[in-house]
Amino acid sequence: MIKIKTPSEIESMKPAGALSKMALRRVGAQIRPGVSTLELDRVAEGIIRMHGAVPAFKGYGGFPASICCSINEEIVHGIPSADIRLKDGDIVSIDTGAVLNGWVGDNAWTFYCGTPSREDKELCEVTRDCLKLAIKQAIPGNHLGDIGHAVQEHAERHGFGVIREYVGHGVGHEMHEEPNVPNYGRHGRGVRLQPGMVIAIEPMIVRGDYATRTMPNRWTVVTRDGSTAAHYENTIAITKDGPVILTEDDQGPWCAMEGGSL
Repeated sequence: MIKIKTPSEIESMKPAGALSKMALRRVGAQIRPGVSTLELDRVAEGIIRMHGAVPAFKGYGGFPASICCSINEEIVHGIPSADIRLKDGDIVSIDTGAVLNGWVGDNAWTFYCGTPSREDKELCEVTRDCLKLAIKQAIPGNHLGDIGHAVQEHAERHGFGVIREYVGHGVGHEMHEEPNVPNYGRHGRGVRLQPGMVIAIEPMIVRGDYATRTMPNRWTVVTRDGSTAAHYENTIAITKDGPVILTEDDQGPWCAMEGGSL
């Protein structure tokens, strides 16, 4: 069942979203060659707990960390480790979530470590634009298929693959609520969007084929052909006045090593 939020509930979700975005920015600022992904995890957990919240991912279904850190061909659910150190040219998807006052904020961004290849930079830019185009479709009266179509059309027009097996989702008191939000689809198909729906839109786009496999740790999902992947996500409230990004903060424009402005 899709849980419709009242306007006051949507307002109450904003602090969790802002904190999740703050954690994402702070992790992104630490991305550099030689840093371990466990160090990045500790940055996020420290920020989240400092503000009286709980990391949404840690312990969720047994997941052992506070962030998902997915590098190059890893699409989602990469597990931080002291043994994994970033290298120049890596692209790094960081997914952060925070539970504050009973509400969940969930977002992700793909950052550059040092200087990415021209092809990976294009992948990140196109995936980021897929997210922007999808958010524009998150208005009352549209359908989930309109969101998915916006992602699929833009990605495939640039020659990239769209992940099918992993999708966006509803967000609220739980991190994963109904409905599923695919990154592919047809105009006018699927659930009709209405005010009060809150969804995570998260394009997962790859340079090669969209087939995936799961690593032996049973969490990390990689491209089957070894091609690189990019992942961007925001939590969005659908309102009568249009889409509202709940994973926002007041830090203003941000720079440095990211795949496009946060």
